[in-house]
Amino acid sequence: MVPAPHDHHGDVRRLVLDAAIAIIESDGAESLSMREVARRAGVSHQAPYHYFGDRSGIFAAISEEGFTLLAQAFRDVDFSNTSPAKAGFIAYLSFARKHVGHFRVMFRQDICGVTDNEGTATAASSAFDELLQMVARTIGSSVDPTAAHTFAFTMWSHAHGLATLVIDGPLPQKLLAGVSLDDQIDAVINLCSHMVALEAAEMGLVPSQS
Repeated sequence: MVPAPHDHHGDVRRLVLDAAIAIIESDGAESLSMREVARRAGVSHQAPYHYFGDRSGIFAAISEEGFTLLAQAFRDVDFSNTSPAKAGFIAYLSFARKHVGHFRVMFRQDICGVTDNEGTATAASSAFDELLQMVARTIGSSVDPTAAHTFAFTMWSHAHGLATLVIDGPLPQKLLAGVSLDDQIDAVINLCSHMVALEAAEMGLVPSQS
């Protein structure tokens, strides 16, 4: 029996959003339909339309929430026992693996809503600003903006590529016998962060202390 929806508007909106995220996580973004979202959420067929308008509205809300969570993940990084670059890679991979439904939508330019939804665009910019702060901890805050962005894009590309290969790619099936997925992820992160640190050192860049 389908459960009755909660009385409060925020609860219904949350139910709809959580149902959509679960569908995307299990079946992919292409599988999302308003009717299935309503069924999974246990709400009326009209509820998803009321709160989000259409599928695009749901995708934009998922992206906005995802970028907000990613920005917070960067802010919550503990730098006490590891390098900033490594900490950033770990934060990104941990976010992606914990929030698969969000991750599968956030970086799809065709559906994420960044280009036509102000809230989503603002959240995405905030997450990127946090990435730049992570870069500043690695190479310093007074570096030429072009160099800072190059480091940011490099770190982002490595982290995103690894996360995609882990979640939706063949990496888990390509492991050597006796090597766990987590151990392989750690090894790749160690190599990537070491490469970033070496390049920064060769350029004579000094990490920011704040």
